[in-house]
Amino acid sequence: MNDIRPIQYWRTLWISDIHLGTSGCKAEFLLDFLDHNEADTVYLVGDIIDGWQLRKHWYWPRTHNDVVQKILRKARNGTRVVFLPGNHDEFARDFTSYAFGDIEVQDEVVHTLADGRRLLVLHGDQFDGVIQHGKWLARLGDSLYNLALWLNHHFNRLRHRCGLHYWSLSQYLKHKVKNAVSFITDFEETLAGEARRRRLDGVVCGHIHKAELREVGGVLYCNDGDWVESLSALAEDHEGRLQLLDWAAVLAARCTAARGRPPRTLALPALPSALGRQSRHP
Repeated sequence: MNDIRPIQYWRTLWISDIHLGTSGCKAEFLLDFLDHNEADTVYLVGDIIDGWQLRKHWYWPRTHNDVVQKILRKARNGTRVVFLPGNHDEFARDFTSYAFGDIEVQDEVVHTLADGRRLLVLHGDQFDGVIQHGKWLARLGDSLYNLALWLNHHFNRLRHRCGLHYWSLSQYLKHKVKNAVSFITDFEETLAGEARRRRLDGVVCGHIHKAELREVGGVLYCNDGDWVESLSALAEDHEGRLQLLDWAAVLAARCTAARGRPPRTLALPALPSALGRQSRHP
């Protein structure tokens, strides 16, 4: 999947909802993203490891281990890496304020952009009423969601065989369901309201697997998306400007460019018989 492309350098990157330990995790796409993007600070905004699924059955292919190793390597090479656990890796919340392998663990942080704006950074499940008050319902929903991701995986295998790029069927279905759309809207307004209550300029979160960057009631709401459906991250450049990085779109553009490239011609060496003819007929 890697090709020769320049590395993009950012002031800050936010990545969440990788769900290592599940078959829905798009680890190979994330590895490609990490190869092409560097930052002074990387925030891992929760649900990096899916403890819920790992407790049911162990699933840990080599690419998932490669993601962990690549992040640890970035931390060793000077990138500040901050891990803010989510509901699927809530076990790590017992280690808040500790550091493991040069990775800080925090429940939430306030990040100051290069232009001075201050953003609350947290996973977001703390403001999800279902997670907080009905965990059995949340786990049932998680099982149904994983079924949708299984369908999404096989759907995209078929698309790949047809020469089509990645497209999230599960995300499309989720955003077409009225109750899901209503939940997402309520979640966004709740998180924006919390940032406003704390007199901050905005909030960065994950949790609902819907990348977004917009103003909600005069407050900046940022969701960095996920790596099971949208394949997205949030980035800050060195002037403090924010943008969503849609890696699925990047990969689609790369495939389109590769298909449009004319075939390369190879200059083959002369065969011995031809060389013999050339020597007899100078």
